[in-house]
Amino acid sequence: KILRNCLPTGPVPLPPMSGTGSNRFRSTSSMGYSELARERSKTVTSFYNQSAIDVSAEKASVRLTLATLLYSGKSPDGHHILSSAKYLHKELPVRIAHRIKGFRSLPFIIGCNPTILQVHELYIRAYHVLSDFPPIKDQEVEARFCKLVQQLLDDHKDVVTMLAQGFRECRRHVQDETILRSFLDTTLCSRLGIRMLATHHLALNEDNPDFVGIICRRLSPKKIIEKWVDFARRLCEHQYGNSPRVRINGHVAARFPFIPLPLDYILPELLKNAMRATMESHLDTPYNVPDVVVTIANNDIDFVIRISDRGGGIPHNIVDKVMDYHFSTAEESAQDPRMSNFFNNITNSGNQSSPMHGFGFGLPTSRAYAEYLGGSLSIQSMQGIGTDVYLRLRHIDGKGESFRV
Repeated sequence: KILRNCLPTGPVPLPPMSGTGSNRFRSTSSMGYSELARERSKTVTSFYNQSAIDVSAEKASVRLTLATLLYSGKSPDGHHILSSAKYLHKELPVRIAHRIKGFRSLPFIIGCNPTILQVHELYIRAYHVLSDFPPIKDQEVEARFCKLVQQLLDDHKDVVTMLAQGFRECRRHVQDETILRSFLDTTLCSRLGIRMLATHHLALNEDNPDFVGIICRRLSPKKIIEKWVDFARRLCEHQYGNSPRVRINGHVAARFPFIPLPLDYILPELLKNAMRATMESHLDTPYNVPDVVVTIANNDIDFVIRISDRGGGIPHNIVDKVMDYHFSTAEESAQDPRMSNFFNNITNSGNQSSPMHGFGFGLPTSRAYAEYLGGSLSIQSMQGIGTDVYLRLRHIDGKGESFRV
């Protein structure tokens, strides 16, 4: 059973696909309820039977190594920006069509979930506004394209949370967990790749000597860890009244080219888990808790970040499940809406997902991202003592083969 003929109910952000001018690319947030309903009734049938999407979904995506992005250089006349925009204009509809095909392939009962359907239609809208955009021939058109790309990034910023919510709502209908895991791994990693490419292009227009697009020329793992330690500590103190001290050791002076973006997804999840385990295993002595230790190891091929806590470890009967989507050691009541608001405030609702504390999405999503980037995320737990999490990521310009985005 596939989703192709599953017609949705209720308003979903589908803007006009015809007409001229910037009206075609308006934000979904600027449209009223009745207008959305009218647009849906006009367009939804044709949207779900789009031969153009089928054609694009059969094309292979062109994945680039980050070394290619890093060393493609900058041209004084801005030719590198036009080349990047033309690549993005051609590539994004293909990748988005692949995702639409994935949504259509979901079991019918899951694909008809209103929240998942809303994400599906966000992708359909993105496909059409990108496909309708004219060829990029000069800097004026490129500037308009940048506005459209930024608009789509904003419209899709809550997709991870929406997918988590949607799959939780229809989880009881999932007979085969591998379907859920395969769909989410592919969808979330594709989303990360799209956001990295889109953000990279937008950043090419900025004048930052330390960066080429989103690639930091000399990234310091220690500094980015310290940034997220500070974030996780404030979150922990907000909930428990205190937080563990974090010590960073190993190759603390290491610097190399890398992208902060995936680390900005993964590190807060791992640090939050370590701090929460530490605090909840020492509830009787909340102002006397063991340190969390973060170790950096750098070599010619990759770099490793190990996060060690003394939070009592993971029970044997669940250690194999912590990488499953929707498995959470937190009580559902712990998903306090105040925490979500707090998270959004200190990250300015940027590229990060919401806390996921209680959703059970943090670890499996981090694992999927690490593997997408040619690395790995593994857990070693000593029940009764604590847990070590190893994040291994491949260098952009190391001796091994670079990963592709």
